[in-house]
Amino acid sequence: MHEELENFERNHVWDLVEPPLNCCPIGTKWVFKNKQGEDGMVVRNKARLVAQGFCQKEGIDYEETFAPVARLEATRILLAFAAFKGFKLQQMDVKSAFLNGFIEEEVYVRQPPGFESARFPNRVYKLRKALYGLKQAPRAWYARLKSFLLKSGFVMGSVDKTLFLLSRGGDTLIVQIYVDDIIFGGSSHALIKQSLEGTFVHQAKYTRDILKKFNMGDSKPMTTPMSTNTALDADEDREAVDQKEFRGMIGSLLYLTATRPDIQFAVYLCARYQASPRTSHHQVVKRIFRYLKFTPELGLWYSSGSSLSLRGFSDADHAGCRIDRKSTSGAIHVGDAFFSLTLKNKLTLDMCYRFKVLTMHSSRGRLRANGPASLLSWCDE
Repeated sequence: MHEELENFERNHVWDLVEPPLNCCPIGTKWVFKNKQGEDGMVVRNKARLVAQGFCQKEGIDYEETFAPVARLEATRILLAFAAFKGFKLQQMDVKSAFLNGFIEEEVYVRQPPGFESARFPNRVYKLRKALYGLKQAPRAWYARLKSFLLKSGFVMGSVDKTLFLLSRGGDTLIVQIYVDDIIFGGSSHALIKQSLEGTFVHQAKYTRDILKKFNMGDSKPMTTPMSTNTALDADEDREAVDQKEFRGMIGSLLYLTATRPDIQFAVYLCARYQASPRTSHHQVVKRIFRYLKFTPELGLWYSSGSSLSLRGFSDADHAGCRIDRKSTSGAIHVGDAFFSLTLKNKLTLDMCYRFKVLTMHSSRGRLRANGPASLLSWCDE
């Protein structure tokens, strides 16, 4: 806690002042967490002081709150492009990122519990910069980082506002932002020091964690996430299951689909029945977990030998819905690398699918990546 408060002083986050007339300061709270390494071992005990942002009033304590965040599809495009171009990749987490963002509104917070000033116990802190928990904190941090990158010579993407490019001579540096996590990709060792023949992204530790969380660690492994003849419907005649547990399982699996497109179809199919889950739906979800028990180490591989050609697949289960005979579709690949999956009931390719194709073409043009101009699309008949 002392380290956290020293960080506040070092970043000039606030000033201790007399509370203005009719001031309603926002409360603060200490949050404690164990920070884990890649192997799951605890590397440090962390204490963070957060503001109770739920007390903020719109128009008084904050105005705008939106801050762009990189989509998973954008990150996959970056990984595929970096592998294709032989770029070196590196990821960094900005320490106490939100404490660097300036806020425009006048916001007052109470003194931290246990660290009240003995001399001025009734004073409050007037914030200069954002505090974790404030509704405008992500926006303030993004504005500060964006300003720094633009002043450093980067050019912001015209479509993706989280993508920044820097050209220096014949070399290129790409930066993608996901809140306080930043991915760098560069064509030169002078710009970024790392050499890869490809990039492998996985969530093996998370997979084992959710198996343990839902008591599936000792379950019998399955070789596929779903039976080929599975056809789900509302199934109102079957017994209902615990809605909270079912939604928890679906939510955990949805997070895992970021690097596991092999389970996406089955997970999204089961997710349609979260409002009133039945035993038949629960059994299909449990089978997905049993498949994860068999394949915990699977992930996405972005090979440097791949191309940047676009390939589309639609109708993942042609007319699979027994009620309206609609299909679930479809996926887009960049070369051999998975990029995006749209899982919706539809009759044909929808506007969302076409928009992603156009966005990919636009992104490839901004990155000056050569490749076929047409999209090869595979459809079920």
